[in-house]
Amino acid sequence: MDKDEFYRDILEGMALYTRSALQRDVLTTLARHDEPALAQALNKNQIASKMWLADALADAVGSDLGNVLILGGWFGVLGAVLLHDPRFAIKRVVSLDIDPRCADIALAVNATHVRDGKFTALTADMLEYAYGDDANSLAAADLVVNTSCEHVQDLDRWYQRIPAGQLLALQSNDYFACNEHVNCVPDLAAFRAQVPMREVLYAGERKFRRYVRFMLIGRK
Repeated sequence: MDKDEFYRDILEGMALYTRSALQRDVLTTLARHDEPALAQALNKNQIASKMWLADALADAVGSDLGNVLILGGWFGVLGAVLLHDPRFAIKRVVSLDIDPRCADIALAVNATHVRDGKFTALTADMLEYAYGDDANSLAAADLVVNTSCEHVQDLDRWYQRIPAGQLLALQSNDYFACNEHVNCVPDLAAFRAQVPMREVLYAGERKFRRYVRFMLIGRK
């Protein structure tokens, strides 16, 4: 038995035991898509950050999230975490990413909710996306999530496109050593200055081995 088959058997057994639709969808995705970066999207730090966001949303916002727009949604893992969380009532998640590799994988990771019409993935630039022009737009979103603020070079231009009163959940970090992180912040205060909110419902930070992640939930 090769290593891939060995680990697949373990994951299939755990999915059977836990009756987890998400684990089954991830297994199917791994079988159909040869994308090594998916391992990074599912690593312990990424999952911990998404579970932290889910916990903070449950406490600060409540169960009814309505229509959720996730910007920089990557392979759709955050959408899956929120949709599989029994604490939330979600009408629909739209996951948007500029990378054309992402949409097909995000749809596979969220296959359970694609079938229910509760998840879709788009390829678009958050800085150029025509918010307000269609049913997937920011105008239709009750909650806008951007956990990739450190990746957005012109974060201020993006933030100016957000209408006043929009409910937001945002994350950044101080991991300056990563070349892809073009807009890190040194601390939570600097992050709050980057994305000033009229009403802050949650502000916090979490220490990981190589960096600190910052999170803000509130209304612009």
